[in-house]
Amino acid sequence: MAAKGAKARAAARKQRDKWKSKRWFTIRAPRQPWQYKVIGETLGETREHLLGRIYETTQNEVDGDFSKMHVKLRFRVVDTRGEDALTEYIGHAFQNDFVRRQIRRHRGRVDDVVDCVTADGYYIRIKPVAVVANRIKSSQKSQMRKLMKESILQYTARTTWLDVQNSLLGGGMEKMLIESIKTIHPTKSIMIRKVQLIQSGVVSETGPTLEEIHEEEKKSSEEMAAKKAASLEKAMSDEDLSDDSDDSESDDSSNQEDESEVVEDLSSLKVAELKERCKAAGLKVGGKKAELIARLSE
Repeated sequence: MAAKGAKARAAARKQRDKWKSKRWFTIRAPRQPWQYKVIGETLGETREHLLGRIYETTQNEVDGDFSKMHVKLRFRVVDTRGEDALTEYIGHAFQNDFVRRQIRRHRGRVDDVVDCVTADGYYIRIKPVAVVANRIKSSQKSQMRKLMKESILQYTARTTWLDVQNSLLGGGMEKMLIESIKTIHPTKSIMIRKVQLIQSGVVSETGPTLEEIHEEEKKSSEEMAAKKAASLEKAMSDEDLSDDSDDSESDDSSNQEDESEVVEDLSSLKVAELKERCKAAGLKVGGKKAELIARLSE
């Protein structure tokens, strides 16, 4: 037993530390519409380990729109190039507490799930929810679901996945659905609470390449470094000028202090002593004490 325990401890000591072999990869948003924007970082031992990894972030962090802090975007790593992990957009979802706040008591709620295919072959699932000001009949709900489904199917069938993304994230599809069901019942709001990408289609090759994005990032970082260096140099030159002005002011003040000390020393002398000094200096010895001090101070 003791021998087995010693062997196990020796084997444990020989195990390789997996954390040491891992490295950081930069997660980038899709080429369109985000132009490979950096959205985060992740650890990985090899590039193959990153493929298929899901990364979530808020729309506010990606687009900078503070009104979209409740929207969680989901990306999946589909490729790695160097230290970059390239992703595809696979859908989004509203935070549950945000949806609950929109649907209060004595309000009607109409949910639906619509599977559709875009013009470029993307198979997606859209889950809209309509909120009305008061409770409605089941027949009205059925009619509203029918109109919403028809509008979504017709729109996605003639639209590419990129345009559908922009409509979903920008609120265009919600406005379209409000117009489609307003004849049934006035609607307070419509939310696309969840979108899922089931199967990818034809990938768009438009937009800047990753190499061009790297060049732009390098150029912007160099410009930022040059601006920082220029501002630092300006601050140092201003500091030198302020030091020189302080030195000159201190010299002037010291000279004034010396002169005041001389005046104070002469004022402490008696008239007889002042006359002797004037005589020794070849000055006129007549006059009052103030006149004698003025002659000696010149």
